[in-house]
Amino acid sequence: MSLTRRRTAAALLALPLAFTATPAFARSGGGRPRPRTLHIAGDSTAARKYADAAPETGWGMALPFFLGHGVEVANHAVNGRSSRSFIEEGRLDVLLAGVGEGDLVLVQFGHNDAKSADPTRYTEPWSTYQDHLRRYVDGARARGALPVLATPVERRRFDAGGTALPTHGEYPAAMRALAEEEDVALADIQAGSLALWQELGAERTKAYFNWTPAEQDNTHFNPPGAIAVARLVAAGLLEHRALAPREVRRLDDEIPESWITWPQA
Repeated sequence: MSLTRRRTAAALLALPLAFTATPAFARSGGGRPRPRTLHIAGDSTAARKYADAAPETGWGMALPFFLGHGVEVANHAVNGRSSRSFIEEGRLDVLLAGVGEGDLVLVQFGHNDAKSADPTRYTEPWSTYQDHLRRYVDGARARGALPVLATPVERRRFDAGGTALPTHGEYPAAMRALAEEEDVALADIQAGSLALWQELGAERTKAYFNWTPAEQDNTHFNPPGAIAVARLVAAGLLEHRALAPREVRRLDDEIPESWITWPQA
């Protein structure tokens, strides 16, 4: 059994019998049930890709494969955004305008927050990064939705001895601390992906990234990588009770790469 599947099984066994997650269907204004929506705020690692970018694949494109029929995905992630620029461009306002009671708001930033040369994106881990993340948390809660923080997925980087290296500095730790302080569910995708890359090793991980000898992309995923990370995200949401068992499926199933499609821009 792979490391990812062992973690999935452990998460399922750890769940209490008295499960308290929000129901898969919330009530609309007319009293009728409506699907629960998982809204993604994030960067290029999660974003939808179009035909001109194939085979690059954001993990948000694969996440629906692991969610039950009562949960829909609204993927607002956009290439190049940080927790700061996503807000300052008005994208958080657009996301929150579509959030209903009982929905989830999943927030993954960190890759671009570290770009200190760009003042429109840079945040400092223990101050402005946390300040911006609080705005996502507060916005979700104000609308009766459940905020979930997701540490940034790891890049592909190994040392000469074959050890997978963390690349996000203090940002994951700052997010973990904020989640504890604000009592927010945390999906630790940084730790999970780092462990997965270590299990696979330097050569095998190339098959999970949009990597070619000519263009050695160690940040963005192809279909297998996006599927693997989406599986980690879904397992993390289940483990931390942001989703109920009935809202998650296929965690231990093989997902065909052919299920990934890239629409025209």
